[in-house]
Amino acid sequence: MLVTLGSFGVGDIPRAQTWLQDADMAWVTYGHGKSLSALLFWGGVAVLVTAWVVLGRRILTTPAGPTSSLGDDVRRLRWAAAGWSAPLLLAVPVYSRDVYAYLAQGALLRDGFNPYADGPATNPGPLLDSMAQVWATTTAPYGPLFMTITRWVTELTGDDPISGVLAMRAVMLPGWALAIWAVPRLATALGRDPRIALWLAVLNPMLLVHLVGGPHVEMLMAGMLVTGVTLAVLRHHIWGVVVLALAVAVKITAGIALPFVLWIWWAHDRERGRVGPRAVAGLVAAIVGISLAIFGVFTVVVGHGLGWLTGLGYADRIINWLTLPTAIAHLVTLVATPFVALPLPGVLATARFVGAVVLAVTLVVVWWRSRGGVTSAVVGIAVAMAAVLLLEPSTLPWYYSWALVVAGAASIGRRGLALIAGACVYLLLVFQPDDSILLYEPVDALLCLVPALAAGIWLWRTQIPPRADPVDDPSVAATPAPSAPTEAAS
Repeated sequence: MLVTLGSFGVGDIPRAQTWLQDADMAWVTYGHGKSLSALLFWGGVAVLVTAWVVLGRRILTTPAGPTSSLGDDVRRLRWAAAGWSAPLLLAVPVYSRDVYAYLAQGALLRDGFNPYADGPATNPGPLLDSMAQVWATTTAPYGPLFMTITRWVTELTGDDPISGVLAMRAVMLPGWALAIWAVPRLATALGRDPRIALWLAVLNPMLLVHLVGGPHVEMLMAGMLVTGVTLAVLRHHIWGVVVLALAVAVKITAGIALPFVLWIWWAHDRERGRVGPRAVAGLVAAIVGISLAIFGVFTVVVGHGLGWLTGLGYADRIINWLTLPTAIAHLVTLVATPFVALPLPGVLATARFVGAVVLAVTLVVVWWRSRGGVTSAVVGIAVAMAAVLLLEPSTLPWYYSWALVVAGAASIGRRGLALIAGACVYLLLVFQPDDSILLYEPVDALLCLVPALAAGIWLWRTQIPPRADPVDDPSVAATPAPSAPTEAAS
């Protein structure tokens, strides 16, 4: 609630709009009013982060009990996730103006333009005014399903950015609901603690504020991603591929998970004696055929082919040192400064090319090494997503949802959880609600480390009790009881 109230003064309000003045609230955007808004916003973030870390410590110190008790805990955590998310549905967009870009791209499609060839600048209006102008001339990088959704929204709300933002949250909210359902179900099916999986993903303040408060397309795509994987693990293979293909039609990144579904499906077929090359070929044909059919349908509906591929290249405009290629490029130019002038753009292009090659090889190696079984395949998806985040040209905080929604499948120890928690708190602070970034402000960037380290250390110092006795879960055959991670798993 505090984050939502503060967002009206420090968030990304629509430009060239008088709604705050009309409501006699313009004072919250300047002077003492803005200071009060900032106090509310960051106070809300502090309360949210503190509650999250305290909850994590409680989960770690409370071993999973019998199935019925564990189910009650999961149910309460699901309701907590819904409760934490609800106020953010009414917030002014924070940390990014991407939602205005979604609307502007949808308006292009609505008005007869091709968003895969024309930038929002082609269609001036309030939506163009409100979006980040760096993307005004760029084309849409999103899949045909998401572009269809944005067109429907703008047909309903017109060019009004306020109702458009609320409508975009409403149409992407089912993705968040899917994540709240699927994240603990996936962990349970793989013998992990569903409480930790929920805590790590859908109760994570960084993801809550960025995905729901943003809002971002990942709120829809990440939920569909983890739901598709969960359905495949639960032996609903065809439906799993269908949902994953729909996720790909929202944002292409979800396609990284599809090859791993082959190992999940094949592991289940091996249990029934289907191990020959013909069986594997049939699985490949099913996965590819279903995916192409679904993607093809929405491509025909949009009517502009595969033009979204062009839009993917514009991500190079984002420069921050959160990815290895960019960090290495910065380091090379810095070290070379006393001897030779190396312009960053040239070094960055080379570093990103090398990073792309390394990423391609890494994804193939991770995929091949994940063929050992269902758990291995799901963990492979999380590792593959993490590799993308480290090696792609650019990354932003909400991108980490790609990996975190399936990370509950891995056995992450106390130190690993503490590291993730500290990193998430840091990303929540070093990026600002007005779309500014402190990564290149040395003093501010270092100050953001203080609460991040405090959160990580506080979680790391949690004393974990001995492992709980196994419990029987008739819904998952031959699955060990989930328990708090041990230090050996760190």
